[in-house]
Amino acid sequence: MVIAGLVLAALAAVLHVYIFYLESVAWTGPAARVTFGTSAEEAESTRELAFNQGFYNLFLAVTVACGLVFFGADQDTIGATLVFTGAGSMAAAALVLLISSPDKRAAAVKQGTLPLLGVILLAIGLAL
Repeated sequence: MVIAGLVLAALAAVLHVYIFYLESVAWTGPAARVTFGTSAEEAESTRELAFNQGFYNLFLAVTVACGLVFFGADQDTIGATLVFTGAGSMAAAALVLLISSPDKRAAAVKQGTLPLLGVILLAIGLAL
C-alpha cells in the first residue's frame, strides 16, 4: 500500500508540474487557453495571477518529490510528512476549487483524485 500511495502521489506531482507549465510558462498560448477556457484578452489580463498560481503548484510538486527522496533514503517519517503535506494540499486545493467554482468540477476531480488516493493509500500502508 505504501508503494501504491507513493506512486499516486508521484503522478499527482507530475500533473502539478504540467499545471505549473501551463500557468507560469504557456498561460497566454493556445494550449493553456483551451485547457482553461480563456480568451487571449482574459489570459493577458490574468497573466500575473496565473504565473503566481503556477509556482504554487510547482512547490507542491517539489514537496512531494522531496518526500519521495526521503522515502528512498529510508527516512520514512520525514518522507511521509512531506508527501502528506504536498499531496494533502493538492487534494485540499481541489476541494476548494470544487466548492468555490462548481462549474470547474471536472478540473477539480482531475487535480484532486491522484493526490487524495495517494494520501489514503499511504496512510493505510503506514498504519499496517
